[in-house]
Amino acid sequence: MRRMAFLLVGVVTMIGVAGYVVTPSGHAAEEAAPIYGVTIPQGYRDWKLISVTHEEGDFNQLRAQLGNDIAIRAYRGGKLPFPDGAIIVALHWKRIPSEEDNKAFGKAQAFVAGPAVNLQVMVKDSKKYAATGGWGFGDFKDGKPSDAAVHEKCFPCHAPFKASDYVFTRYAP
Repeated sequence: MRRMAFLLVGVVTMIGVAGYVVTPSGHAAEEAAPIYGVTIPQGYRDWKLISVTHEEGDFNQLRAQLGNDIAIRAYRGGKLPFPDGAIIVALHWKRIPSEEDNKAFGKAQAFVAGPAVNLQVMVKDSKKYAATGGWGFGDFKDGKPSDAAVHEKCFPCHAPFKASDYVFTRYAP
């Protein structure tokens, strides 16, 4: 009887620990980005589309920006600065030619998303991130945060866009 009680306590403890470590999506807790402590938001792939961009030159990427409900309401309402709790996620892929589409069009003109490059996250918290315009940043490759050197470049890249609350993605309704 004593062994059974001990075993039961052990099983319940293990379930509790697993429940604490595993997030609601079923994935292990994400690692936080250095400097800002930003993590990959749960369920971001189901968020609404803000815009799509094509970056040429050194990047040669296709990019999609997604926003949580708070960010989308701010975009639609033209609200600046963005309210605390707004989160914007940018997905970046290498741009590759689409042989299938080019065959259909009869000429080389189509490109599609190729291998994933990275995922970037902006989190609005005007108190926590006051030194960086109210935004915290995260850059992730293969689900892992990039090093501090990458994150040190985030705010300087966004700084020229102070007039638009440091966000340079336009909303495409």
